[in-house]
Amino acid sequence: MSLNSLTIHKLQEMLAQGKVSAVEVTRDVLGRIENIEDKVQAYITYDPELALQQAEAADKKLKNGTGGSLCGIPVSIKDVLCTEGIRTTCGSRILENFVPPYDATSIVKLKQADAVFVGKVAMDEFAMGSTSENCAFGPPKNPWNTEYICGGSSGGSAASVAADECFASLGTDTGGSIRQPASHCGVVGLKPTYGRVSRYGLVAFASSLDQIGPLTKDVTDCALMMNAISGYDANDSTSVPQEIPDFRNALKEGLQGMKIGIPKEYFIKGLDPEVEQNVNKGIEVLRQAGAETVEVSLPHTEYCVAVYYLIAPAEASSNLARYDGVKYGFRDMSSDSLLDMYRNSRSQGFGGEVKRRIIIGTYALSSGYYDAYYKKASQVRTLITEDYQRVFETCDVVVSPVTPTPAWKLGEKLDDPLSVYLSDILTISANLAGIPGISVPCGFSRDGLPIGMQIQGAHFQEEKLLKVAYNLELHLNISHLRPDL
Repeated sequence: MSLNSLTIHKLQEMLAQGKVSAVEVTRDVLGRIENIEDKVQAYITYDPELALQQAEAADKKLKNGTGGSLCGIPVSIKDVLCTEGIRTTCGSRILENFVPPYDATSIVKLKQADAVFVGKVAMDEFAMGSTSENCAFGPPKNPWNTEYICGGSSGGSAASVAADECFASLGTDTGGSIRQPASHCGVVGLKPTYGRVSRYGLVAFASSLDQIGPLTKDVTDCALMMNAISGYDANDSTSVPQEIPDFRNALKEGLQGMKIGIPKEYFIKGLDPEVEQNVNKGIEVLRQAGAETVEVSLPHTEYCVAVYYLIAPAEASSNLARYDGVKYGFRDMSSDSLLDMYRNSRSQGFGGEVKRRIIIGTYALSSGYYDAYYKKASQVRTLITEDYQRVFETCDVVVSPVTPTPAWKLGEKLDDPLSVYLSDILTISANLAGIPGISVPCGFSRDGLPIGMQIQGAHFQEEKLLKVAYNLELHLNISHLRPDL
């Protein structure tokens, strides 16, 4: 078995026992990237020299016993997180040559844990999309079948983990952008509670929705990554000073005493039969592990797509106003006036989906329409949050599909953005309510494409999610399956 196919926790044992060095592990991963990256195309910026330097430093710390919790573990980073001295493009031409002067807090935490950075991975431009096809540098491919999407916007993160091009990745989730690609690529992806992980240094799309989280090969690795990146940060005004548990303590066999809600609004007409079949199989596994299941209702789910696609574009139109060709990023040098420079820089620098959402958001916030659209959406958002609060008074977690369908072919829906928006209907509510959600592999379609189960919990109840996810993984025993590239 090659080193790159191992999990973090297995690799940690080998590193601690001196059976392998961080440099050997990193070289194995770099070799894997060299062999398959032309097929997967997960990376935008790839720095093998830096990775080997960090691996050498990790070996010294391993030798003298001062290494951090992820010492010598190669990871990838979604290209929306600022990395000092390493370009951060956000998948956009407008930031093609932007090199941040500082690290995001989550990157600082990974450095403190002595992780090895392999590179920055592909994503939908400014995290706007569900397929990663909006990346200005080309879409990453699904490792299970490279003719299919890997999901988005954290598509490169999910693809790099699934393809064994790293051991874990940091992604971001605004409306399902960790959980959805995790489902499509057969890996574990966790969106933490809003405020659990610092957003400082995350290039903003929709500030009240964005959250950083891990994508990993299994649930144990997910807990290890959460231990590394969680915590209060004074640099982030939305960071919550909540006590951080050791998330590994949640990984216990058996679900006796746990009550699992099955939301009836998530199992409706239009749900792919293969998705429904595999999720139901997962629910039966949870029952056999000792959990009790009850039907619950989240009645405002039907409005979540409309609410999201008013609130998120409105916040995006504000956040992206800074890219005007003046301070940093792309500037059109042929313009004859300031207004032309603004117009041309943004027209040439932004892709089609970003422009679409800026226009939607600007319209929703404009005078005469604010009350009818943005204010009304915010009010319904409160109703969605209250739905969850009522449900979690009667059960510990709710489980459902992650997406209505398995992954589809690249290019299949490029001319139909509305159908792509609707594919997020099962994940958006968690972001609107600020609650945590996790995607765990639960089976495969007839075409061999992964299907995930979503588990959602109350605010700061990630431990319950991890416990349920761990038991699902334990009894299904499919997390070890890897794509053949």
